[in-house]
Amino acid sequence: MVQEHIPFQLQDHLAARLHALLSPYATITIDDKSSHYFSRCEAFFAVEAYLGASPCAANARRLRADLAEGADRMALAVDDHEAVADDFRGATMWWRKTKALPSANVITWSPRNAERRSYRLTFHRRHRALVENAYLPHVLAEGRAVTVRNRQRRLFTNNPSADWSAYDDARVWSHVKLEHPSTFATLAMDPVRKQEIIDDLDMFRDGKEYYASVGKAWKRGYLLFGPPGTGKSTMIAAMANFLDYGVYDLELTAVKSNTELRRLFIETTGKSIIVIEDIDCSIDLTGKRKKKKKDKKKKKMTPPWARDDDEELMWRRDVTKS
Repeated sequence: MVQEHIPFQLQDHLAARLHALLSPYATITIDDKSSHYFSRCEAFFAVEAYLGASPCAANARRLRADLAEGADRMALAVDDHEAVADDFRGATMWWRKTKALPSANVITWSPRNAERRSYRLTFHRRHRALVENAYLPHVLAEGRAVTVRNRQRRLFTNNPSADWSAYDDARVWSHVKLEHPSTFATLAMDPVRKQEIIDDLDMFRDGKEYYASVGKAWKRGYLLFGPPGTGKSTMIAAMANFLDYGVYDLELTAVKSNTELRRLFIETTGKSIIVIEDIDCSIDLTGKRKKKKKDKKKKKMTPPWARDDDEELMWRRDVTKS
């Protein structure tokens, strides 16, 4: 009787709403495309790496294998429209990978944007706190660790902004395989100083929780200076081999604006070394420095008797100190 008077589309809609109200399960969707233009969707790739390396992948009927450039082994991932079940602290988590094609009236400018993939996590509602507070952080941490183990260390260089594409982040940086034999064992420098650097790198590598506890970003800066041929590049290669990090060689002369510089930094990956060469002479970092130089030049051209009281006082202090 009801089916005769209610359209099929409305019946499907009502059935879906009723199922959602009565179902004891909840779903979380993780898309491969981020909603922010300048951000990388790390969660999707972390989930993909985690599922490909976890024991639950052994029960999957369809897997996708990919060999990264220079890698020694293939990385496995769950194929499209495949579902797997993962057990975590006695709770069962169901993962399903989906793929959706755009509508016929949608114009895409890149093959990468032609389709959207996502992972759907389904779990019982009583496990929601466990999923949010423990399971998802566990998946992200393990997925990132798997990615680091599988990735080939690379040397990246930034491309000119004229070659960039608003629809393809891969054009921002170009890369080659990082094959530099330098290590701290072969580095010719003072042994005491060398050990200090090694100890400092060890503390930094194991200090993520400490940096978070004091409210600081997990990063470390080193200033290397000296004429060409004194071993600056060799030191950087030794640090990269010691930490097992990739290297981004940032050429500031190819950067035209703060927006371009921001995008370059955002498109770098975690656990990497960013090398900025000749930072003191490539660009004007701030207008304040430029103004300070002008004020200093003006100060030299102005005799002491023509300055105001504050400026004369500062000049007298400088003379006294010298």
